[in-house]
Amino acid sequence: MPFHIFVVDDEPVIASSLTAILKLNGFSAQYFTTPLDALAALRSNKPDLLVSDVAMPGISGIELAIQVRALYPSCKVLLFSGHAATVDSLANAVTNGHDFRVLQKPVHPRVMLTKIGALAQDNDNLAS
Repeated sequence: MPFHIFVVDDEPVIASSLTAILKLNGFSAQYFTTPLDALAALRSNKPDLLVSDVAMPGISGIELAIQVRALYPSCKVLLFSGHAATVDSLANAVTNGHDFRVLQKPVHPRVMLTKIGALAQDNDNLAS
């Protein structure tokens, strides 16, 4: 079964572009432009990885990641952000026991694919 990825970003171009790149590289991926849509999709589809922007209206990517992990503890999380202010929010999440990987925007697709490939490989190693 292919490694399945949820991509969440309130910028539709970023979300759809990243999803297209992932699909071209052999991943199963779907994108959402609101965290609430991603949460609703969890009822019928479990991701192996959540890739989410941090700063979004309503629920932040950090809060989304916490909720996804509460439902699916084995789901990996890769957050990305272009805002320096998210450092405090991430530090708070780490203090509360959450371990999320973070990339700073802009992220070159090759860097993102390398990170995601490593996370998928870790998932394969856990399954064996």
